[in-house]
Amino acid sequence: MALFVQTGGTNSIVQFLTALLVFVFVVALTYFTVRWVGAFQKMQPGNRNFEVIETSKVTNNKYLQIIKVGSRYFLIGIGKEDITYLTELNADDLDLSVKAGIQDNFSRLYQKAKERISKRGNGHE
Repeated sequence: MALFVQTGGTNSIVQFLTALLVFVFVVALTYFTVRWVGAFQKMQPGNRNFEVIETSKVTNNKYLQIIKVGSRYFLIGIGKEDITYLTELNADDLDLSVKAGIQDNFSRLYQKAKERISKRGNGHE
């Protein structure tokens, strides 16, 4: 009887390790697939003359977008069923330095999380 309980415990550990291994594999596969798709989409030749610079949500289902077409910038309003031209913007009035902000913010957040995890492991928190 004791042997049966011990074998059951071993099976539970093996099942847990197998599930953990499958989970890690799926996460890694997802990560590399997303990176590959992102790189593939960046290489598409169709987006050379049109670019969404910034989007701001005004209300539910209504947005303002700054878009770049060629070398000109426009402000458009996007609703549930329509797109409205609002005005042309002067490039000198726009702050285009935050264009890479999403990547920078993610990198910064990742570094902070990594530091907190390492501090917990060292017993600092």
